[in-house]
Amino acid sequence: MNVCYNKLFKLLIDKNMKKTEFSKVAGISANTLAKLSKNEYVSMEVLVKICRALECTPNDIMEILSSDNVEGTNEY
Repeated sequence: MNVCYNKLFKLLIDKNMKKTEFSKVAGISANTLAKLSKNEYVSMEVLVKICRALECTPNDIMEILSSDNVEGTNEY
């Protein structure tokens, strides 16, 4: 995948919030939380829910990795 949610999990640590508590506050499912943990794509709706719950911006919770940082990607 070429997206990374490490910033999100760092923010949760800084806010002393457990993942299960976060999923309830943000209104996201356990499956979505698993996708975030695996750096898989999630919908824009999910990202908006997260940003509203944590009062942050998408830049605060995710990174878009360059193709150089991603193994097995094809150039267009």
